Amino acid sequence: MRVIFTIALCFLFCSVFLSQVPPSQTIRVNGIASYYAHKFNGRKTSSGEKFSNDSLTAAHKNYKFGTYVLVRNLKNDSIVKVKINDRLPQNSKRSIDLSVRAAKQLNFIRAGLAKVEITVLDSLNNLYE
Repeated sequence: MRVIFTIALCFLFCSVFLSQVPPSQTIRVNGIASYYAHKFNGRKTSSGEKFSNDSLTAAHKNYKFGTYVLVRNLKNDSIVKVKINDRLPQNSKRSIDLSVRAAKQLNFIRAGLAKVEITVLDSLNNLYE
């Protein structure tokens, strides 16, 4: 009985230990990006900051406020670094909602939506809330 208990305990310990994200691992997610409508300019975000379409900010479902992410447009390979300062609804079909300035840098204003790759920068401190 002790042998089975010890094996089970070792298995549990190993599975928990191995499931941790190593510090050197980069977190990348593919999804759809949209951008804020002009009517939101000047309103407060979920983090309490004032939203500006001229800033390089974004809304995400889970990333902590203050997390920096690199967003790459998969169609044209343009990139932009943005700060997460707002929330998307949990049922949103979009992965990220960008400021107009960020959307312009990714060159998808006319299209309205873009397939993007989101890379979390400093993933050790800014995983999820």
